Amino acid sequence: MEDDDSVAFGKELVFRKFGNPRDVLEFEGDCLISQAFDPGNVLVRILAAPMNPADLNIIEGTYGVRPPLPTTPGIEGCGVVEVSNSADFEEGDCVIFLRRASTWASHTTVPGESLFKLPAGIDPLQAAMLKVNPATAWRLLHGFGEVEKGGWIVQNAGNSAVCRCVIQLARDLGIRTISFVRRPELFEELRQLGADQVFLDDETGYASAKEVLGGANATLAFNAVGGDSALRLMKLLRENGSHITYGAMGRKPLTVPNGLLIFRDIQVRGLWVSRWIENAPRDEVHGVYENLAARVAAGTLVQHVDSTYPLEAYRDALCRLEAPERSGKVLFVP
Repeated sequence: MEDDDSVAFGKELVFRKFGNPRDVLEFEGDCLISQAFDPGNVLVRILAAPMNPADLNIIEGTYGVRPPLPTTPGIEGCGVVEVSNSADFEEGDCVIFLRRASTWASHTTVPGESLFKLPAGIDPLQAAMLKVNPATAWRLLHGFGEVEKGGWIVQNAGNSAVCRCVIQLARDLGIRTISFVRRPELFEELRQLGADQVFLDDETGYASAKEVLGGANATLAFNAVGGDSALRLMKLLRENGSHITYGAMGRKPLTVPNGLLIFRDIQVRGLWVSRWIENAPRDEVHGVYENLAARVAAGTLVQHVDSTYPLEAYRDALCRLEAPERSGKVLFVP
């Protein structure tokens, strides 16, 4: 930041039409930043911002909502307050964004009510990933009925960031997990993280899980795949269990057998954590993030970081997202 007290210059990524991120994203290295803005707003310098599948879907125009164009992507991130017109924040506060905030940039200005203040000393890379995956995992475990200590949940896409958060939270809550994955080499890694059982996501894995459960005895099922994988989870649920879909990686629809609804009273639900953030009482939302931030600061809730890139290297970052050997999140560090 430079120049006079009211304006400065930063950098950002923008897109002016929907399409393949490789084709439509542009880097702007001399964008104007105003430090004179409306009451209640806060200017934040971005420390780190992850690249999420939802970010790519927004750029492609395939997400559930479309922003007005042109716009800067970025649904989550961590930053430091530089200028505040909000009574709740002051210069130097470390914060995350609870609503989409155009974080693929060096700076962004947002209403103070959309920020959450973090505990001192928290790792900014871990904090940047706090909004989406840990909160989704928490809501999956708490928003659809209580799982008693020693009870079971089942989940597919077991190597995903959300599922890894589920495993760590469930471990500390005394809830047992069965996670389905596509590759056997992931078994031991997830067990080391705290997974109780890990199986391949196929009929053999389903049979093994049913044997471990002693039948259909899971309280909750978390689906991020769809198709046959989602159906196998459903068949592992006990009577009146809940099947929650929060993703569709397999791009196949969810087919629900009549018998599971009629005779087992299975509850079929969906979760979009952004809607919960927008609609839940503020105290409830902040209470959840206080809990999760404390776990992140203590090192008991960790997400893998694969690599970091400056905004200028966005093409390299996009390539890394597609690398088969990638392990963990790719983040921008402006």
